[in-house]
Amino acid sequence: MDDASEMSDRGRSVGPMSATAATQPVRMTAEELLELPDDHMRHELVEGELRTMSPAGAEHGRLALRIGARILDHVEQHGLGVAFAAETGFVLRRAPDTVRAPDVAFVAADRLPERAARGFAELAPDLVVEVVSPSDRASEVAAKAAMWLDAGVRLVWVVDPQARLAAVHHPGGLVTVLREDGALDGEDVLPGFRLPLAPLFA
Repeated sequence: MDDASEMSDRGRSVGPMSATAATQPVRMTAEELLELPDDHMRHELVEGELRTMSPAGAEHGRLALRIGARILDHVEQHGLGVAFAAETGFVLRRAPDTVRAPDVAFVAADRLPERAARGFAELAPDLVVEVVSPSDRASEVAAKAAMWLDAGVRLVWVVDPQARLAAVHHPGGLVTVLREDGALDGEDVLPGFRLPLAPLFA
């Protein structure tokens, strides 16, 4: 067989494989996500797929910081563990990798690794807080809360400043909706913590 015929045969044999390969999505790892250049956007991974979001708006950022500051103060006063600021990445799954970043997170002292990770933390937080943005779809917010719980998070608070309410998600699918006159309770996850909603929305 001459070179031209061999090349032609090879082209015919790999053609369908190339077409199939082209339809497969490109998967990114947590390590590749960490190495992305700073483009002033927010990035997460869901089963290896890159999710890019615009920076948080003013109301979103203000509310996330107010909640985070109160959690941090309580955690440090009582030596309960570590509170994490917005956009801290947590590896929830490998192969394909899932890395999510809540607006606020808390990890109990007895679950902290001996050495702080240089990259993303490879564990699920005990408590996660998500602040709803005007552009967020209700179905996406609910799906993200469910993903946190499936990964082992014990308590998820979804705070919606537009509706002036909060949804408390527990493992097993129990969801409790708190109106503006209610208060977030740390339960056995963040003992002794209580945060009234009305002052947050003021």
